[in-house]
Amino acid sequence: MIDVLTSLALILVSVFVLAVITDRFFIPSLDAISNRLNLSDEVAGASLMAIGSSAPELAIALMALFTGGGQHSDVGIGTIVGSAVFNILVITGVSAVVAGGLHIHIFAVSRDIVYYLISILYLGLVFFDGHVSLIEALLGLVGYIVYMGLLIVLKDPEADDDQAPDHASAPEPETHKIPGWHQLESLIDALLRRITGAPEKNFLWAFALSIALIVALSYILVEATIVFSAGIGIPPVIVALTLLAAGTSAPDLMASVDVAREGRGGMAVANAVGSNTFDLLVGLALPWTIALSLLGLRGIDVGAGDLWVSIGILAATTLVLFAFLWTERGLSRREGWVLLLLYAVFVLYTLANGAPL
Repeated sequence: MIDVLTSLALILVSVFVLAVITDRFFIPSLDAISNRLNLSDEVAGASLMAIGSSAPELAIALMALFTGGGQHSDVGIGTIVGSAVFNILVITGVSAVVAGGLHIHIFAVSRDIVYYLISILYLGLVFFDGHVSLIEALLGLVGYIVYMGLLIVLKDPEADDDQAPDHASAPEPETHKIPGWHQLESLIDALLRRITGAPEKNFLWAFALSIALIVALSYILVEATIVFSAGIGIPPVIVALTLLAAGTSAPDLMASVDVAREGRGGMAVANAVGSNTFDLLVGLALPWTIALSLLGLRGIDVGAGDLWVSIGILAATTLVLFAFLWTERGLSRREGWVLLLLYAVFVLYTLANGAPL
């Protein structure tokens, strides 16, 4: 009982600190970097924000692959699959609900979603025989390099017509916080600024520190979640698809909600889809490449199981989101609630039928 309560407290503290880091350091430094590189909101969301906030999933995949001789690799795969479903349904759904709807550029969203569907196809082809080779692992990394190139070459023709709002003059959203919340936020902010300085000026240092802290806190979050789930009798793979996936996607969720409130709906959607592409092509492929190169293995066995159910869920949720975005060039609050309802169905299905892996 003590372990359960302690792990729950660690989960709550980790999520709180993650919120402060994301809101006060990650987003400001990301804005500064994207402005220096002259990136559109959609490109910044699908690249810099996606890579930084997907670091927890990558860390889990590495940890799972090298723990117990690789027998826990399904935990890493489950976390990435669950995170992908969470990103598509919850991040975009909550962003639409909180912001009262999202306006997007259909060109940029179509580009990112089509490539993400290609990434899902890659996952299916690699897992088809339940065996991953070095060439197949490297193919994923090459695929992500190609994706980054497409982000630069296939620029959104609508981007210049819809500039991001002036953050300096934009009013702060009204929030109703728990008593003491603001004081704790200010304390953490002051402590970190002693190290980084102003994140808008020392953006590279603030961005790097933000990612490091996100990874460290996500590790604590993962360990605490595992202890908590063990205490209440939840199987590890179920934890990976639900609790771990939601926990490690917390930075994505908070970052996307922040930019959605500022009226940058395209960036919120691009972050969700871009994070998924990173997870499938790098979050899985990089640990495989490292393991196959360092350990001298000819291949890595993966639990195929009901893999096609997982792939079907990934593809189906993505197509539902794309259909919503295509019809009105945006995502309404009502459609956001529908996406959240679909996620609830996914969780109930997973708990009732076991992990679809």
